[in-house]
Amino acid sequence: MKLLTSFAVGSAFLAFAVPAVAQDCDSLESFRFDAYDLEIESAERIAASSGGFGGPSPAHCRIDAVLDERLGVDGVTYAIRFALALPDDWNGRFLFQGGGGLNGSVRPPVGNTAAGAQSALQRGFAVVSTDTGHQGSGFDGSFMADQQAALDFFYAANTKLTPLAKAMVAAHYERAIDYSYFAGCSTGGREGMIMSQRNPSFFDGIVSGAPAMRTGHSNMSLAYINSSFSGFAPSDENGQASPAALFSAADRTLIMDSLIAACDTNDGIEDGLIFNTQACGFEPAALVCSGAKTDACLTPAQAQGLAKAFTGPVNSFGDQAYPPFPWDTGLNASGGGIPGIIASGGSSPVGAQRTSGEFDVDREAAAVQADSLGRIGDSTLTNLSTFREEGSKLLFFHGMSDPWFSANDTRLYYESLAAANGGADSVRDFSRLFLVPGMGHCNGGAAALDQFDLLSAVVDWVEQDIAPDSVSSTGSAMPGVSRPLCAYPDYAHYTGGDAASAESFECRRP
Repeated sequence: MKLLTSFAVGSAFLAFAVPAVAQDCDSLESFRFDAYDLEIESAERIAASSGGFGGPSPAHCRIDAVLDERLGVDGVTYAIRFALALPDDWNGRFLFQGGGGLNGSVRPPVGNTAAGAQSALQRGFAVVSTDTGHQGSGFDGSFMADQQAALDFFYAANTKLTPLAKAMVAAHYERAIDYSYFAGCSTGGREGMIMSQRNPSFFDGIVSGAPAMRTGHSNMSLAYINSSFSGFAPSDENGQASPAALFSAADRTLIMDSLIAACDTNDGIEDGLIFNTQACGFEPAALVCSGAKTDACLTPAQAQGLAKAFTGPVNSFGDQAYPPFPWDTGLNASGGGIPGIIASGGSSPVGAQRTSGEFDVDREAAAVQADSLGRIGDSTLTNLSTFREEGSKLLFFHGMSDPWFSANDTRLYYESLAAANGGADSVRDFSRLFLVPGMGHCNGGAAALDQFDLLSAVVDWVEQDIAPDSVSSTGSAMPGVSRPLCAYPDYAHYTGGDAASAESFECRRP
């Protein structure tokens, strides 16, 4: 249980083993915390409901508040806005809900990241969410002109809000929080990593999904893929090539069918999911036509463009500037979610497109390194000795078909974390990584089993010392099918029996 900062509040503060009896919703309207400039905008009682964002929700109080409102250097009013959900039937736990994209809005505080069928709020967690200090939509980064707004987004807002939100929870229930957790994906995944790295005493357990840990580098890599495809794609009348035009729909189907044929059965079963990724030896050159181009083969230019893109950016010294994206079955995903890399031509979250085959990796990587402000938000520190000593646990997950952030970057971070913390076996004492075949960015995928409960896994590990060797995954893309997600470096291998059941698989070491 993490300690709370002291706070001033009208009612007495009763600690630890006192039953959680919730106060009235308006009991926090006069709440004050140290020297924070806090304004409670509303304290509303929310009745239990059967629908809404994150699914059904229990009866709870919702507090909406503003912290440290000020006028920025660009004439814009900034503040750390947040919402805190306080369920009537509180289980003694607190969860900080991570953000997404460039944040900029307060999302409903429910805590449904990697929570399976039941959100944190449904389970009785008190949950907080925040805009991290600015208002905006999409990937509008104009707030970065204000230094404090940028720092708040990268890490400062969450650092300031965490002790405040904890104190509000304790005041509302008149007892201390038993355990504190953080869960987020993408930007939220990065935020969770930063908590483990810069505030190691804040949380007992963290779930970090598809972390946007090095957005300068990942965006550079997507620009490289754009350029790789464009360099071999046909040009229009203006001499411009579209990255997505390199492959026809038939070509993309051929690539995916050939990938599945080469790699799917390495885990013991042909099911459209590649679990044994390290045994996947797919080579685009094997698809080159021996004669005229047909739908059953690729031209040499197409194969070269594909191979170049999935090699990833390498500088003039032969060093990988960003890890290559893995070969996986969701690379051609399209539809309502984020398109796969091959389907989109490697488009990035910020929408930049490279229509030229010219790409100087040395120059582009140097530009990323020179962006000192952007790199403040990188979450690459591997010395987690204090976090580990606190007894805290850190779970990662990443979709192997994520088209924005390579799952290999998270894997390599995890391997670096192991090297800095006693080795591959030792790191498993406090951290595990789960790679999800077929899944795109945070969720989705044409054949992905993207529903799994890492929230229960981290709670069980923190509170009962039950380490998660695997978790069961399901998904609407494959009704009635379940598979185990094994803690890296293990993978799920079919051993016989009902092919639809996770019980027919075991975790094996490659």
